[in-house]
Amino acid sequence: MSMNRRTFMKQSCLGAAGLALSQMAPSLYAGSTEKKPNLLVVLADQLGLNHCKYAAYWKGANYPGAEHAITPHLDQFAREGINFRNTVSNTPVCSAFRSSLMTGKYTTSHGMVINELQLNPYQDCLGHSLTRAGYNTAYIGKWHMYANKLGDHTNPDNSFVPRGVHRLGFNGYWAAFNFHHDYYNTYYHTESREKIFWGQGVYEPDGQTDLAIDWLKCRGQKSSQPFAMVVSWGTPHDPWNDGNVPAEYREKFAGVSLPHPPNYKPTDDPYADAWARLSDSERADLEKWRRNYYAMTTNLDWNFGRLMKYLDDNGLAENTIVVFTSDHGEMFGAQGRRAKNIFYEEAARIPLLVRWPGRIQAGQVSDACMSAVDFMPTFLGLLGLPIPSRVEGMNLSDLALGQGGAEPDCAFMQGTGATANWNTGHEWRAVRNKRYTYGKFRISKEGVAQEVLFDHEADPFQTQNLVADAAHQTALQELRVKLTEKMKSVSDTFEASTFYRDKWTDGNRKIVRAARG
Repeated sequence: MSMNRRTFMKQSCLGAAGLALSQMAPSLYAGSTEKKPNLLVVLADQLGLNHCKYAAYWKGANYPGAEHAITPHLDQFAREGINFRNTVSNTPVCSAFRSSLMTGKYTTSHGMVINELQLNPYQDCLGHSLTRAGYNTAYIGKWHMYANKLGDHTNPDNSFVPRGVHRLGFNGYWAAFNFHHDYYNTYYHTESREKIFWGQGVYEPDGQTDLAIDWLKCRGQKSSQPFAMVVSWGTPHDPWNDGNVPAEYREKFAGVSLPHPPNYKPTDDPYADAWARLSDSERADLEKWRRNYYAMTTNLDWNFGRLMKYLDDNGLAENTIVVFTSDHGEMFGAQGRRAKNIFYEEAARIPLLVRWPGRIQAGQVSDACMSAVDFMPTFLGLLGLPIPSRVEGMNLSDLALGQGGAEPDCAFMQGTGATANWNTGHEWRAVRNKRYTYGKFRISKEGVAQEVLFDHEADPFQTQNLVADAAHQTALQELRVKLTEKMKSVSDTFEASTFYRDKWTDGNRKIVRAARG
């Protein structure tokens, strides 16, 4: 089945599943004279903060290559609200980040310790809070919290999330899939296993943005309820082959020099899993990959601009909280690694921009040690909604609103296994404050340090391990204690990956328990 505008309008404007208004609870604000704000969360995939031009990543300087980024809409958006520039992904892989976003919990508390597991749905999630408050919800794009058949991405058993508990409270419009990263001739699902394919030549992020805009138009015709929408693009996640990028964007970076960063290593990190290692041919392609990555990001920026223009043109911008973020970054050979799943800056630091005209002062920059577990309580705090009792993150909405208040003393990060299989030896824990990153691997490996301490102000590329440096012993001891305290606070016992397989799943990659229930 091919998607076109007429098909979409029939499904979302006329079909009961498109709005699912009957499934909404009465508003918590019933009787209030204040109009509730809308919420739009826009997710990129694998877009590290270091590759964002607006970030002026380290002390006003761009990360090597980021000066070539073509992102005028994101650059403008960063000036219109608050930029949480110290934000990290607690576990820098897709499914763990998304599970933390939805639950407000750390990885060992929600149980999504590697990719391609099925999240236990019996948790109080962001979607549940929104639906209870009477929000008209929509979710468009990648989900990646239901698939439990490793590698079998196109099987509808894996790609389709049926209506019910596994949508985690997003009971309104649904146009999503679990996982794929081919951006042409691909598909999504609404209310059945049947795949809805994009039209010939349609680039997936373009089609997803069309769906989002069309849904907003239909909602305007059908409902006066506030909306909460997530648009989850797959770009700029690999593969970065030429056929996966529109030619018009690829051509913008033809011939652009994007060499290795100063912390590039020509050999693989011994702690790298199979997804993080680089073959000789892949190393030879790194510069081309970077060009296509930036090309994808330019397209992503164009689509983001389209969403913002629709809000502006239709009187929605003033009362819509807009969030732009990503699940993790990309190493591109730094520290001898590709991909993610590590505490290094390139993988862990992510963009987080929040705009709410008239309520969040434009041009703010926050150095708070924010992380993915803080997103859910902060979003709910901005919306004035109750925060579920088992949330582990902090509500930092007061910071966004310019009111000051408490903030985390550091971000706690967890590496709980290989990216998507049960191989052991890749597990780590880390804490990151405004100056230092301290990390520890579960086991030692020959020729590489088991403990690391980096001063990311003095050494932004994390090339000098300060564990044995006499001048930094006080910081080292403090961060060792802090890491132990953080682990204890969430009952994290720093296990081998196979422990989670044997104790927390049903043997079929479905999560049935975690550290805290």
